[in-house]
Amino acid sequence: MELHIRYEGNDDPDKCTAKKLERFDLAELHHSTRATPPGIVLNPFAEQALSPADSDVDRLVALDCSWETAQEEAFDLKGRQRSLPFLVSGNPINYGTPFQLNTVEAFAGALWILGDSAQAEEILSKFTWGQTFLDLNAEPLARYADCDDSAAVLDVQDDYLED
Repeated sequence: MELHIRYEGNDDPDKCTAKKLERFDLAELHHSTRATPPGIVLNPFAEQALSPADSDVDRLVALDCSWETAQEEAFDLKGRQRSLPFLVSGNPINYGTPFQLNTVEAFAGALWILGDSAQAEEILSKFTWGQTFLDLNAEPLARYADCDDSAAVLDVQDDYLED
């Protein structure tokens, strides 16, 4: 799966997971919306959840920017807009916070749901806390990956939000 990032550069470059993915040649950064190719756009504000039914697309696109500008920026990206279901962050900055994933966590969660757990593990292996993300989300990721469509993913998500 190709990984593309619309990169705004407003994070600390030493902590930026997008920059690290680029350094390891695991993702391609784009500095404008126009230069960013279409694909499945991981948009936390999208109405439809990502599901295994989306596995027909071979390109994931993430937005690496401040959470303050994410909503307006994400809608400018071309492609199939999908939100990730309930997952918790495993990185030291947002540890344990639901829905506040950084770029590599969003990619890893999406890859796992789309059936590419090996690529998810590969990109997370570049981060000391990468396995923590998988450990924290092992059960929901497995359940989401077994769903047929977005509606089923949302039903599984409801199990976690009701608790």
